[in-house]
Amino acid sequence: MRSLQVRFALILISAVVAVVLVATGVTAFVISSGDANRMVGPMAQHIATSADLLSARGQQDRPPPPPREEISDNAATGAIRQDLTDALASALADEGQTGTVLVSTDAETGQPVASYELPDGRWAIFAFPRQMTPPAELWIALGSWLSLIVIGVVAVALVIARRVTQPFVMLERAVASVGDDGVLPHIPEIGSGESRHTAAALNRLSDRLRTTMESRMRLVAAAGHDLRTPMTRMRLRAEFLPDEERDDWLADLDELDKIADSAIRLVREEGSINDATTVDLKALTEATVEELDAAALPATLDAAEPAWVKASPLSLKRALRNLISNAATHGGGAHVALQARDARALVVIEDNGPGIPEDLLPHVFEPFFRVDPGRGKTANGAGLGLAIAKEIVERLGGSLIIENRREGGLRQIVSLPQVTR
Repeated sequence: MRSLQVRFALILISAVVAVVLVATGVTAFVISSGDANRMVGPMAQHIATSADLLSARGQQDRPPPPPREEISDNAATGAIRQDLTDALASALADEGQTGTVLVSTDAETGQPVASYELPDGRWAIFAFPRQMTPPAELWIALGSWLSLIVIGVVAVALVIARRVTQPFVMLERAVASVGDDGVLPHIPEIGSGESRHTAAALNRLSDRLRTTMESRMRLVAAAGHDLRTPMTRMRLRAEFLPDEERDDWLADLDELDKIADSAIRLVREEGSINDATTVDLKALTEATVEELDAAALPATLDAAEPAWVKASPLSLKRALRNLISNAATHGGGAHVALQARDARALVVIEDNGPGIPEDLLPHVFEPFFRVDPGRGKTANGAGLGLAIAKEIVERLGGSLIIENRREGGLRQIVSLPQVTR
């Protein structure tokens, strides 16, 4: 967003500075060169008058030259200014003077000097007025004026750009501060009109998202509860079926019961996730592994370093149980390790199973995900374990990564922020 603000400011600055530079260039051109052309007419009149005076009498009666003139046998030396020479010759012709005239630049002073040939072959040399060329102080003043304009334009452009882009900055901050529940936080409706309108629109969006998510979770919970009643009736009826059919019916009903139970648990996580406290992750991991091992699921804790996290004990234990049991059930055994790395606590769960095809790894956290070819048909589960575990871990500010091991099997890495005890 700062980039947008800077770009907007640069557009304003470039436009204004470009106009100022063009105006300054025109002014400098007029000051430096325009005066010389304007002095050609008066200079021609002065040369004509002086030439008449110098030619009116003989050599012995010739008056001394005026203060700005001198008589020489040769024209003044220096680079010829052809533009001034042509202009001055034309102006002298209008005054009735047809003698040769040359305008050159004095090597010492840098000022234009006019040389006019008299009838006796001598040259009258006239210096253009010095005020024709602007003094150095004028250029310094012009540069200072331009610098002040640029500084003022930059300051004003930055203020305008900040005001114009304020709604975008607010939008960026709001999106960046989305909570773990996926809902935008409330934004104060203050500032300019555009900022207030943007904040109001974001707040309405946040309210709608919150309402929609709460409605969705209530619907899932209600569906899970409502399924139990017809499932109970179906279970009772299945008891009266022949033996060869009863077992299949009861297996299907057990799977439906687990799906309903998983859906209800997922909804409960929405409400229990805020019951966070400081948890001894080492003790929690050890207890989870022992419970699964006692339930005849092969799970071992290979190493465990002390680590403390901020979490709901029941929720975090449910997430770890889902992940470890997944490895024990489908990977031939779970090997668990707890590591403390800087400010993160890592629970690494590895198994020796067939792994998951790489093209299916991005979908492992989708509800009811199954991998029939790679890991066998999912048994004793509803397909929501990984989805629930990921939901819990991410709400605790952590991350869950699942990847294939090079030596075979699957690796599940739970990363959580550590806290002081």
